[in-house]
Amino acid sequence: MKKFILKAENLTDWLSFHKEFKRVLGFPEYYGENMNAWIDCLDELSAEEQILIHIENGKLLKEIAPEILEALLERAAFINYRKIDVGESPSLLISINI
Repeated sequence: MKKFILKAENLTDWLSFHKEFKRVLGFPEYYGENMNAWIDCLDELSAEEQILIHIENGKLLKEIAPEILEALLERAAFINYRKIDVGESPSLLISINI
């Protein structure tokens, strides 16, 4: 399992969210910095093994950017749904204390 740790204070708006995910998870240079591209990159990363994304200080993210937290959780659920829908195991785990 690949593990990545992100700090909520680095995810305070959409620009910082995409920059931080690109930096920490090593998204390619052509990453489009939108949620569709985020899904595509995580699909690629999790093709061979599960991914664990741990968000430190999740309460802060919930307070200052609840729309980002909601989008993160919804898109992660969608990635797993698509895997399950074709008979595969879920590939993305999210750990966050909110």
